[in-house]
Amino acid sequence: AVADTIGTSSVLADWAALGDLFIRFFLCLAVVFVIVRFFYYPKSRRRDYFFTFMLVSISVFMLIFFLGGTKLKTGVALGLFAIFSIIRYRTESVPIREMNYLFVLIAISVINGVGPSFSFAELLAADVLLIIVIAICESTLFVKKEASKLIKYDNVKLITPEKNDELLEDLKKRTGLEVFRVEVGAIDFLKDSAILRI
Repeated sequence: AVADTIGTSSVLADWAALGDLFIRFFLCLAVVFVIVRFFYYPKSRRRDYFFTFMLVSISVFMLIFFLGGTKLKTGVALGLFAIFSIIRYRTESVPIREMNYLFVLIAISVINGVGPSFSFAELLAADVLLIIVIAICESTLFVKKEASKLIKYDNVKLITPEKNDELLEDLKKRTGLEVFRVEVGAIDFLKDSAILRI
């Protein structure tokens, strides 16, 4: 009976495992928060996705951390990716940017939740590298960011290629926007209108 009590108390007081859990959890939480708050949220302003990303990340971390065996954890991680790619939250059409962030955050949670397979230095390096890559992708360092808008245009005489400069000037005056490129879509000669992407 005494031996059973000692064995049970040692399991209940596994401070090394508990410390490992807390360190990995707060590292994962900090990285996820930085990515969602400082890279995703400023451009989208979607509080619902902010909430979703945080909870999904925490849930995946806990699921992966408490599963036994690296092979099982890897299989579950790949299964989660497959489930999310198939389901795509079928109740709502999730934009591609949100899906990309979701996959990245699941990957971060899986990496941090794998447990003693990786050292804290390796986890920190992986997390920092992911943050750097996201920062580069969200910046205008390599790709210039452009906003586009579809409009219905009523002056079809200007949609010919040789009158492109006149079309741009007319669009700038009428929209008040800095238009530097235009693509002509559907044209309706009966109604003298065209769909343009500016």
